[in-house]
Amino acid sequence: MSEEKKNGKEQRKPGQVVVVTSGKGGVGKTTTSAAFAAGLAVRGYKTAVLDFDVGLRNLDLIMGCERRVVYDLLNVIHGEGSLNQALIKDKRVNNLYILPASQTRNKDALTMEGVGAVIEELQRSFDYIVCDSPAGIEKGAMTAMYFADQALVVTNPEISSVRDSDRIIGMLASKTRRAEQDLTPVQEHLVVTRYDPARVERGDMLSAEDVREILAIPFLGVVPESKAVLTASNSGVPVTLIKECDAGDAYFDIVDRFLGRERPFRFMDAPKKGFLSRLFGG
Repeated sequence: MSEEKKNGKEQRKPGQVVVVTSGKGGVGKTTTSAAFAAGLAVRGYKTAVLDFDVGLRNLDLIMGCERRVVYDLLNVIHGEGSLNQALIKDKRVNNLYILPASQTRNKDALTMEGVGAVIEELQRSFDYIVCDSPAGIEKGAMTAMYFADQALVVTNPEISSVRDSDRIIGMLASKTRRAEQDLTPVQEHLVVTRYDPARVERGDMLSAEDVREILAIPFLGVVPESKAVLTASNSGVPVTLIKECDAGDAYFDIVDRFLGRERPFRFMDAPKKGFLSRLFGG
């Protein structure tokens, strides 16, 4: 009998596994994983974020903990270090932990059994396990999504990115543990990054409504194009921890909607020009 039952308490629910995925590289998955995980932690949820991009390993850079990496996901899977040794506690947010990928091995070292064991252990003590997926449909990406309960499908508002995301949505419906075991399907959520309403107005970019119509999954919001995202990444700070930042505010809106809270949709309309701007073409 578990300790919870012995003490007359309800048994703790396993943590939710959330994969951050897309079909195309360069859309902002790792930025989104870091910002989303940090946002959940700020909101009071104990959160672990895992890097599945074996061989490249960028999550620890964006999280600002690259010098603290001693053990990684593959060390844990192959019994070369414990999960407790590999998890890096964020210095800024109490509830946030990072599990880095290996830089020295290839993706073939990932095993479903090993990843499953790591995730199952994490689910015992974390509310959310955020899996930062590599791009495409190779082994790292398929392993990252396999155990997902929920998915953030990240796309840019341009047609090739949206098309590739549509393919990933098909994979979520057919290549996950939930699909194999005929369980409730993975809950999919749409996040549109690098959004520029002025370019949408000019017809240079798909609108959020266009993307929603094509992909037809629940919409969490847009993240506006922002230099602050690059600055934050280069500084090793998740953009949700940057003050007075539109992109950070957008990610907090996304986190809150994911948690079921009502938030108005922002950053989707171009600023209205004043009289003088219209008069002089500014």
